[in-house]
Amino acid sequence: MEEEVPASVGIAELLAALSLGIDLGFSQPMEHVLRQCRIALRIAEHLDVDEAGRAAVYYTALLVNVGCHTDSYEQAQWFGDDIAMRATKYGHEPMSLGDIAAMLRLLGSGGTPLHRVRVAFDFATSGWKEVDGMIAGHAQAARALGEELGLPDDVLAALAASYERWDGHGYPGDLAGPEVPLVSRICQLAEFMEVAHRSGGVDAAVSVAQRRSGKQFDPSMVAVVTADAEKVLHGLDEIGSWDAVIDAEPALSHRLAPAEVDAALAAIGRFVDLKSPYTLGHSGAVADLAAGAAEAMGLAAAETRAVRRAGWVLGFGRLGVSNSIWDKPGPLSASQWERVRLHPYLTERMVSQSSVLAPVGRIAVQVRERLDGSGYPRGLSGASIGPPARILGVADAYQAMRERRPHRPALDREEAGGELRAEVQAGRLDGDAVDAVLGIAGHRVSRRRQGPDGLTHREVEVVRLISRGCSNKQIALALGISAKTAGTHVENIYAKIGASSRATASMYAVQPGLLPEYEGDA
Repeated sequence: MEEEVPASVGIAELLAALSLGIDLGFSQPMEHVLRQCRIALRIAEHLDVDEAGRAAVYYTALLVNVGCHTDSYEQAQWFGDDIAMRATKYGHEPMSLGDIAAMLRLLGSGGTPLHRVRVAFDFATSGWKEVDGMIAGHAQAARALGEELGLPDDVLAALAASYERWDGHGYPGDLAGPEVPLVSRICQLAEFMEVAHRSGGVDAAVSVAQRRSGKQFDPSMVAVVTADAEKVLHGLDEIGSWDAVIDAEPALSHRLAPAEVDAALAAIGRFVDLKSPYTLGHSGAVADLAAGAAEAMGLAAAETRAVRRAGWVLGFGRLGVSNSIWDKPGPLSASQWERVRLHPYLTERMVSQSSVLAPVGRIAVQVRERLDGSGYPRGLSGASIGPPARILGVADAYQAMRERRPHRPALDREEAGGELRAEVQAGRLDGDAVDAVLGIAGHRVSRRRQGPDGLTHREVEVVRLISRGCSNKQIALALGISAKTAGTHVENIYAKIGASSRATASMYAVQPGLLPEYEGDA
């Protein structure tokens, strides 16, 4: 059912939701990034960083590793599992012998012994340089997203220097010592201290900071932080990190109006799609198809906006599944299918704490559900799948068929349309939603006759419910919409048919045959 959402929202809610996907992509527990943001803010406070600097720390900490999924395709080709590769980041000091050994052990993993030998040979000749370029590129990708989201220049500069080191041996290796922006130095120290603290407490966090002091980390910063580590790290588990981080959003931050939320979600959706070359542009195309179909089917403006937003976020959960699965050219194993079946749930989990995205997540999680109960992740069927989710599922299926996949070429328009109609015949997809999506996609479809006096398909349904004595609340429950939207439908219907009450609406409904059944709706 459609739900009310705030008129405006801070950019922090969108970035915090995205950060949970960053956690998954590093095989870290959700809220790792949120915790590192809290630690970074405390470090900034200890260093007496001014208000503008603390704001830069806040947004940089949330986005510091956001670019690391953008070359997952290449990472999986070298190391077999991109997520397993990224998970090695916190086990050893960067580019130490232990770090290099951990990386080398992953070369060609999942392949035959001969394949692994070939990958190792290729890596020795050209792979090192490519991986170095990847790491430097992650910082530039994060900066590019920050630009699209309109973040301040000091945040962009800090993101671009995310992987520089105090000793100058970072990536791309252009900066050293105090040349590295203070914000970058704070966020890097907070990131590694968070992982160490979570696994070994305050002593472990202090140890990793001191061991790498003067190398990876600013020694004067390490001295200040470790001198009062208990205060920097206290109480991280006593309250939820989501609420703590959202409440800490800089007071002067810009609130996003609905259109700005849409623009930000579209940008983030495009960015998430970079995880695989097979999904480039997928979220935007699905959002446009689904929103157009929702409007054609007479869904209210708020519902249509929610469907469009669900299209932009439906790929978020993909961040938690390795490209060794998404980009696999052959059939998936049973365990790989289980990971795939989880990705809509992961999307919902990522956005569920956001006031603006939680209702959208409840649509997106149903994108792979099917009317006969054969879908996933929950095996919903029939009326349990709301109209917005039915539309989104059709739009996603159609767009996926029109795109190349590792195991098949792209289907042409007619092939994709035929597949959707076959799914309708099999009882898996909604026929109205399929017609609407195909119509938006430019197919010729047999149009159902419009109701009398210009009533839409949805308005015909509402007239029938009005005539049966249903209240706005009961209409909303029956159609999976909000009571406010039901009331808007009723007002529009009364204006179209010249009615003012249930009785006059009932008289109208009987005359053209809307009750008991309207042939144009068959």
